[in-house]
Amino acid sequence: MARKFFVGGNWKCNGTYEEVKKLVTTLNEAEVPSEDIVEVVVSPPFVFLTLVKNLLRSDFHVAAQNCWVRKGGAFTGEVSAEMLVNLGINWVILGHSERRALLNETNEFVADKVAYALSQGLKVIACVGETLEQREAGTTMEVVAAQTKAIADLVTNWDNVVVAYEPVWAIGTGKVASPAQAQEVHLELRKWLKDNVGAEVAESTRIIYGGSVNGGNCKELAAQPDVDGFLVGGASLKPEFIEIVKSAEVKKSA
Repeated sequence: MARKFFVGGNWKCNGTYEEVKKLVTTLNEAEVPSEDIVEVVVSPPFVFLTLVKNLLRSDFHVAAQNCWVRKGGAFTGEVSAEMLVNLGINWVILGHSERRALLNETNEFVADKVAYALSQGLKVIACVGETLEQREAGTTMEVVAAQTKAIADLVTNWDNVVVAYEPVWAIGTGKVASPAQAQEVHLELRKWLKDNVGAEVAESTRIIYGGSVNGGNCKELAAQPDVDGFLVGGASLKPEFIEIVKSAEVKKSA
């Protein structure tokens, strides 16, 4: 079974009420491949989740950028998986490198979050990736495998997990892993899943690439056999996000 192409737009900590409405209007008016060909998910800041969900076209979905590791309670500033489900949000991004680096989220903490979010019915975009120092030291797969293993230790059903490989050195820097570099890690990650989780999970789990993806490089990246889509940062706030969604056509014609 072919893996459906997946394009996520991570808006991060950006946008005003007016800017978000304008961005949603651009998305709503865009002509993109059908849901049979590409799954599109956008991830606004928490304060705009309901606004975007209410205004966004029905064939695009909405993700939160994070959620708490357990049920709600006395956790000031946090948002629980249960709250997201209650709002009708069906996706969440977890383990983004910015949260790992800036907020010291460990592999185990991220894995806890992934398992809990899944248990509450959310679908998860689980992020993994190495720093520049780790890549230069030749430990890319060691790092990515450890991040993935923490999740695999707690998750048995991978049906609602998309793995996002995001080399930290390529996020927001303008540097992009070459198509060959991206394919190499995606292939190794798929092999790791096959050896450690199972052949069926390895074959069906979508592994998407994130790290300075834009309208100019998306088609070449999309053509790689183990690149199943993208998690887009800066470009998801621009009209070129539509071109990135359209790069799903590369897979259809392959």
